[in-house]
Amino acid sequence: MKKNQQKEHHKFNHDFVFQKKNYIVMFIGLAVIALGFILMSGGGSEDPNVFNPEIFSFRRIRLAPTLVLIGFAIEAYGILLNPNKENKNTK
Repeated sequence: MKKNQQKEHHKFNHDFVFQKKNYIVMFIGLAVIALGFILMSGGGSEDPNVFNPEIFSFRRIRLAPTLVLIGFAIEAYGILLNPNKENKNTK
């Protein structure tokens, strides 16, 4: 009977891959990526015959792509984060 109970327990035991901490870190990464794309947008000209040098600003060329790459790094960290790992300082 004990073996049968273990099968039942295994059948209904839903262990999720990600925990709440993973989702929070991944949401922060998505927010940073979105901010990078928002900073990258704009700078166009209504008249196609007029050049707008604003498209080559520091914000669009350096800052926004850096934020997007940092956001992707935060996403990778959120995916690889093990929330069940105990902190060594809490022992």
